Amino acid sequence: MVDSPEQDEDVEQHRRHAIECNNSAWELAAQPEITAEEKDLLLNLAHCAAHHWSKVGTPLNVARADMLLARAHAIAGNGTLALRYAERSHDFLASQESPDWEMAFSHAMLAHAHHAAGQVPEHAQLYAQAQALGKAIADPEDRKVFLATFDIIPKPETEARGETSAGPLEHGR
Repeated sequence: MVDSPEQDEDVEQHRRHAIECNNSAWELAAQPEITAEEKDLLLNLAHCAAHHWSKVGTPLNVARADMLLARAHAIAGNGTLALRYAERSHDFLASQESPDWEMAFSHAMLAHAHHAAGQVPEHAQLYAQAQALGKAIADPEDRKVFLATFDIIPKPETEARGETSAGPLEHGR
């Protein structure tokens, strides 16, 4: 069966909407503080992006949409949903040959989701892993983008108080 011009147009519209919603959601999620109305908008944009990627995206696009959903739900304080999407995204990315920046982001979203779910030990462990992975990102621009997002993820309680713990990933401290 040959694709019709209408099918091609539908695919292009889904792709365009997915990209627009994705970019708008990540831009909103990058703000250090957002209002309740902005949280609602962030959730709507993230779900809209995920919907459109589910229609035309690759499995990688869908996993990245799940990562965005994890971020949006963590910001909104929906820990259970944040964990669901973060774990699903991470499971896919960990099963692939994923770039260093993507694995750092995946761990950061897991950490944020665990924070939103009130899971303190998991949050601290994954935060430390994300921090170590972020420092190891080879490309300086990718590292800069990661750090801009990572810097607004809540720090573990001991780190927020200025204390340090000699965890397995914190060599030389």
